Amino acid sequence: MSATRTGTLGVIIGNRDFFPDKLISEARADLIKLFKKLEITPILLDDTDSKLGGVETFAEAQKCAALFKQHAESIDGILVVLPNFGDEKGVAETIKLSGLNVPVLIQGYPDDLGKMDVVNRRDAWCGKISVCNNLYQFGIKYSLTTKHVVSPDDESFINDLKNFIAVCKVVRGLHKVRIGAVGARPGAFNTVRYSEKILQRNGISVITVDLSEILGNANKLTGDDKPVKEKLEKIHAYANTGKTPADRLVQIAKLDVVLADFMAEHSLDATAIQCWTSLQKNYGCNVCTSMSMMSENMLPSACEVDVTGTLSMYAMQLASGSPSALVDWNNNFADDDTKCVLFHCGNWAKSFLPDIQISTAPIIGTSVGTENTYGALDGRTPASPLTYGRISTDDCKGVIKAYVGEGELTNDSLNTFGNRAVAQIDNLQGLMQYVCRNGFEHHVVMNASKTAGILREAFENYLGWETYRHSE
Repeated sequence: MSATRTGTLGVIIGNRDFFPDKLISEARADLIKLFKKLEITPILLDDTDSKLGGVETFAEAQKCAALFKQHAESIDGILVVLPNFGDEKGVAETIKLSGLNVPVLIQGYPDDLGKMDVVNRRDAWCGKISVCNNLYQFGIKYSLTTKHVVSPDDESFINDLKNFIAVCKVVRGLHKVRIGAVGARPGAFNTVRYSEKILQRNGISVITVDLSEILGNANKLTGDDKPVKEKLEKIHAYANTGKTPADRLVQIAKLDVVLADFMAEHSLDATAIQCWTSLQKNYGCNVCTSMSMMSENMLPSACEVDVTGTLSMYAMQLASGSPSALVDWNNNFADDDTKCVLFHCGNWAKSFLPDIQISTAPIIGTSVGTENTYGALDGRTPASPLTYGRISTDDCKGVIKAYVGEGELTNDSLNTFGNRAVAQIDNLQGLMQYVCRNGFEHHVVMNASKTAGILREAFENYLGWETYRHSE
């Protein structure tokens, strides 16, 4: 589950004319080499477009801004590089004139104690503060490197740059995400209420469809239809079907065909689907297998029409480059106050389930008949890194809020059914206090990564969402 960090960055190399010119040329060469290694595409002035490709004067800022405008659709973020003190106005004016509303990372080169003479000194330590001050005045949001000044070949900067690319992906993705809400919220689940209007104000679109329309279209299909046969082949290739009857597999495949058509028609990035208990009563199967397959293919899907739950899945997917899963904060783990059981009927992406098998959902089966719940998945998640979190609309305050944190998934013995995992989290009891006191849902999202810092930076700094990071 390794993250994909490649992207496109606009680059501003700051300059001041009373510092050595060679520093600009060296920085340009450093960046081109690093970007090639990390498969990042740079958009920057040629060394003939301005003095060595740097930005100092207003005219140079205009040139760089025009270049950024030409590539506005592809630029994910902006990297500001300060080989020397840099021109604070030149940097701020470039970003302002470009019209780009993307994340910005500020890097400054360190001085060498043996080269503090007039022809070698940089003063980027001071210049970075001035650049940040100007961006603050201009109302431009920006990110900082772990070290105040750092060389591009330093491992901490390489990690900062990778994380920044991930921040850019989260911000860009959430500004234009489209989520399909399939069916009505289950009557018993007030917990998954949300505000479409608050989401839309933040660039998040929700496209609704009545569940009867989806089921009606599915019932028009037969096992002999080519799309259904193709889906059946994919289902068999995806998971062990266990004891699932052939006719129920056809039901699952027909539903999957219609859901895929709905997503394609509306260019959806994610879905939240009504399940409990209309699907079982009116169609005769669970939709978990289809949801798992979508999530595994980076089209996250949440049950119980948990729209902000699937939004959380999508955000974590963007941050990590790997699938996410919607889970319940479900059970204590014996008397260990740092561990709990994460559980759901069975819709997690198979990346979390090496022993995946299509089965039934015993809990919901007690009310609708177990024979009507085929399609739920059974499997245990082994030990792995853990990032958890949740995005929610706080309708009373008219805002979006979130919490994120990190922990571990463990291999502790767990004798139960469904999709299940054991999580170990420092100060878990304090986290549960926060979740309960702030009115968050019982659903949380997990991802096999360590990306809480990326998510907080994107949510809080660039999207303006109140975000709590649980760390101790």
